[in-house]
Amino acid sequence: MRWALVKVCLAVTTMVVVAFAIPLGLVIREMASDRAFSNAERQAAALGPTLSITTDRTQLTRAVMSTQAGADGQLAVHIPATDDEAAIEIGRRRATREDLDTTRELGRASTTEAPGGSALLQPTALSSGEIAIVEVFVPEGEVSNGVTTAWLVLAGVGIALIIGSVAVADRLGIRLVQPAKELVGAAHALGDGQLGARVPEDGPTELKQAATAFNAMADQVVQLLANERELAADLSHRLRTPLTVLRLNAASLGDTPAADQTRAAVQQLEREVDTIIQTARDAKPRTAPAGPAVGCDAAEVIRDRMAFWSALAEDEARTVRVAGVDTPARIPVVRADLVAALDALLGNVFRHTPEGTALAVDVHHGEDAVILLVSDAGPGIHDPEAALVRGRSNGTAGSTGLGLDIVRRLAETTGGDVRIGRSILGGTEIRVRIQLDRRTPTTARRGHRGSVRRRRRTTTGRRT
Repeated sequence: MRWALVKVCLAVTTMVVVAFAIPLGLVIREMASDRAFSNAERQAAALGPTLSITTDRTQLTRAVMSTQAGADGQLAVHIPATDDEAAIEIGRRRATREDLDTTRELGRASTTEAPGGSALLQPTALSSGEIAIVEVFVPEGEVSNGVTTAWLVLAGVGIALIIGSVAVADRLGIRLVQPAKELVGAAHALGDGQLGARVPEDGPTELKQAATAFNAMADQVVQLLANERELAADLSHRLRTPLTVLRLNAASLGDTPAADQTRAAVQQLEREVDTIIQTARDAKPRTAPAGPAVGCDAAEVIRDRMAFWSALAEDEARTVRVAGVDTPARIPVVRADLVAALDALLGNVFRHTPEGTALAVDVHHGEDAVILLVSDAGPGIHDPEAALVRGRSNGTAGSTGLGLDIVRRLAETTGGDVRIGRSILGGTEIRVRIQLDRRTPTTARRGHRGSVRRRRRTTTGRRT
């Protein structure tokens, strides 16, 4: 906008300067020419009284030399011959005989070209009735005297006007562009999570109104987020009472493996609820920043969680296979987030596949990513794209539609993605790619979240 305004102002000012300077320059040249010939006419008229009285050469010579043009050798007098006297010529003649005769016949002043300039021929009546011609030579330098200087002054004034207009336009452009840049910067900052980003409400009226609207929107966003955090904390806090009852009931179950598993699950649920409350109250993200000393060992977390789920798998006669967890796999993800994502994937398998369905968990190590595969031999997912849409359970009993969205968000915070395909076991394969260098996550296609890979068209349905 700034340079566009400068260009427009430059073009308009240039056109105005040209439109006025060229005609004014021509007028100045014409005025210089008129001034030179008017001066010549005055010089010629000065000899009129003398010619009307006498035609004596001596007196005429004295009268010619008394004028400035005569003293400069630029004035001449031409008296025609009569019956009693011969023709008299005083001064240097520059006009031709034909021009002199034509002027006598016309009886009025005329201008003719002469070497090095022009000659003004002024007819004057003598006492004898003859017509004398007073010739005043006007050099070319006098015709254009001061024109070059005037043109240079006009050019300088025009250039100064153009430079001044460009400078003013640039200042105005800065005044217009600066608030727009601040608005863009604040929008980017707000998009990056800096909720305190605001725009100064100054500048032109339109930009001031835009800044006011942006600040009001930012305040509303902050208020909505605060309300959402408070709601999450309040709802989580309400779970403490039923969790206390569960913990007390679990303590009375005895020392059987199922009782131990139940007590461990209740303890984990309590920890998760406490974490949700603390995170919501503090408004701090749970995902740790990038760095060599943060994150967790994915292989160790998978071994730990599979040990937890293996008891349930054994009760349901499920075959479980785990591969790739012997080698450490350090990823830039908080352990609690990875545990939540892994439990969501395994919970989907136990919840939405029949008892006895086999499952497998594989970890693949790459130079820039760690890939986690959770496969099963169940009926598969009927609509993989819908499965990745947050909160969409498609009416499946016991489903909130948040499980795969939790996994997707975990992967995308590292620059990775989630894909759903057909596993070698015959059911569903969830492929989670966790990027190690934390590249900027790519924007998903509008209409669904995450990436979906179809290996084979499924015919039966399963929800998340």
